[in-house]
Amino acid sequence: MENKKVKKINLIYLLSYIFAPMLICALCFIISINHFPKGNMAVILIMGPSILSFCWWVFAGRIIYGNGKKKLEKELDERGFNRNHTFYGDGFTVVVDTENGKIAMVSFWNPFENYVLPAERITKTWVDDGRTGFGIFEGSGRVSFLFTIDNVKVRVNTFTSNTRWRMDSEQILTGVSKADMMVGVLEEARKKVK
Repeated sequence: MENKKVKKINLIYLLSYIFAPMLICALCFIISINHFPKGNMAVILIMGPSILSFCWWVFAGRIIYGNGKKKLEKELDERGFNRNHTFYGDGFTVVVDTENGKIAMVSFWNPFENYVLPAERITKTWVDDGRTGFGIFEGSGRVSFLFTIDNVKVRVNTFTSNTRWRMDSEQILTGVSKADMMVGVLEEARKKVK
């Protein structure tokens, strides 16, 4: 587990997550047209997979990612990992053991792989406040902390919004504060190893 190279995205999972429901809907549509042109079975074959696909895209990813987080936490407890700091982002869960200089993480797009790595493999950490625009148009819709591990850039959002917030707003300042705290924690874990 500690020697694995970090992989943020499992391409097979990503493609099947997106395209498998589409394929099933298309297949059921073809079957209903060819074998059941009229009647209840045609409606079931067209509407059933469509509704299930919608539910899959809305709920399944969160459930699978949630199970991946639980599996990671269980593994960490079994290994005696000191969970000093845990950050649950929308795309990553990052757990830091500052006492032993280790980091653990799981990704939304690779929920079946857990990584427990020495913090010395982190080469860079920084905060991105997402600042764009200038003057009265300056603002942000995303604040995150980033780190590079095994030449892979990992971005963990501390605040996201579909609207732009002023840089002095409480939401942005809270997101920056969380990001600063996590960068400090990661740096502390890195120093522990050196």
